Amino acid sequence: MIDQVIKAYDIRGLVGSQLDTTFVRDVGAAFARVLLDEQEQGTGSGLGGGKGVVVAHDMRESSPELSEAFAEGVTSLGVDVVAIGLASTDELYYASGALEMPGAMFTASHNPATYNGIKLCRAGAAPVGQDSGLDEIAALLDRGPGEVTPDSGARGTVSHRDLLEDYAAFLRSLVDLSGIRRLSIVVDAGNGMAGHTVPAVTDPLPIEVEPLYFELDGSFPNHEANPLDPDNLRDLQRKVITLGRVDAGLAFDGDADRVFLVDEKGDAVSPSAITALVASRELAKHPGSTVIHNLITSRAVPEIVTEAGGTPVRSRVGHSFIKGTMAETDAVFGGEHSAHYYFRDFWRADSGMLAALHVLAALGEQDRPLSELMAQYSRYAASGEVNSTVDDPRAVMAEVEQTFGGRDGVTTDDLDGLTVTLPDGSWFNLRPSNTEPLLRLNVEAADDDAVAALRDEVLGLVRG
Repeated sequence: MIDQVIKAYDIRGLVGSQLDTTFVRDVGAAFARVLLDEQEQGTGSGLGGGKGVVVAHDMRESSPELSEAFAEGVTSLGVDVVAIGLASTDELYYASGALEMPGAMFTASHNPATYNGIKLCRAGAAPVGQDSGLDEIAALLDRGPGEVTPDSGARGTVSHRDLLEDYAAFLRSLVDLSGIRRLSIVVDAGNGMAGHTVPAVTDPLPIEVEPLYFELDGSFPNHEANPLDPDNLRDLQRKVITLGRVDAGLAFDGDADRVFLVDEKGDAVSPSAITALVASRELAKHPGSTVIHNLITSRAVPEIVTEAGGTPVRSRVGHSFIKGTMAETDAVFGGEHSAHYYFRDFWRADSGMLAALHVLAALGEQDRPLSELMAQYSRYAASGEVNSTVDDPRAVMAEVEQTFGGRDGVTTDDLDGLTVTLPDGSWFNLRPSNTEPLLRLNVEAADDDAVAALRDEVLGLVRG
């Protein structure tokens, strides 16, 4: 079961059958053991400057009990816990950075209500992934709890702190909104953690918020808290159009670390365009800096970064790769087309709320509507992600590479899956899922017709 729930970036599974209090308690003990061993051996950040672990949870019914079990596991090894209660994932990252402590966030993000999970980080919100701690935790769990929990010894303590206002004030300190015009926005929290954090951040600002599904409810009674699916944006779009006086609409996922936007007409704004906008703003403050973008982000992003005097650096998809590359290059900002946005001045962690503040600041500093503001950052047409179920993803990718690779002027690379670039600048990426027999296709070209033609040609090979 361990290999089914410990993923590449986090721990996630069905509550009861895969995640229960016993298992989670063992995970807490294993995490503390890894941190203590690092501290004793001087091989990592260990417990950081805070000498404990900060723990938070989302609004899912199982989250409080599971987070308490995790704390029991941590304290069983004599390590203290600071419990901050209900929080978004980026609030947990704030706590990890501000308190200089490793952290654990209990959430399954956008997954259905029957799931839960744990996002772990080191002190300063540094990522814990498969190659940076999760593999060690899995090995300890595989050997059994006796390898982790001592027979005797002093237990750590659990203290409680409320960091919501501190988190909100810190975000506001990173974006200058003092001179913006008054804005009216609709926010769809999807019954997730944005219903808890958005009011704390926006109440002191000249921003009127029309709340949609702010009631914290881990059963997600209105729609899934996954705005990557266009169906889950429908209520927000309808509300924006119906009100008719709205400057923008924001939709957050369940743990509020991602944000999606719609403009004043209810049209979805491309996350790549948001990446380009925020990158331009950060480069204005930090000229000549590096900006990270993942390989399925629009090619408009590196073009705009270069035009703004920055250095674009391409990365694999996934937060551990983005954060690692940001650390290597001292990048000021990083963006993914999945609507994760990472900030150097936020411990290189991702924050949907911080990205939203940048967009609202840019919107409020001038008089054009959001649709016109974002037009300058949207240069190409894209397919969005198209998934195909295949028996042997690697064999299919090899066939696609063989078909396209022999054509004049075509280039290919394997940084993350297969990326094929055609002579006219259009491109596609084909990546296998980490957990399912799926191939994920993303296509970009000059216009919708060119996207459709290239998409259909690739799918013809993928799906036979």
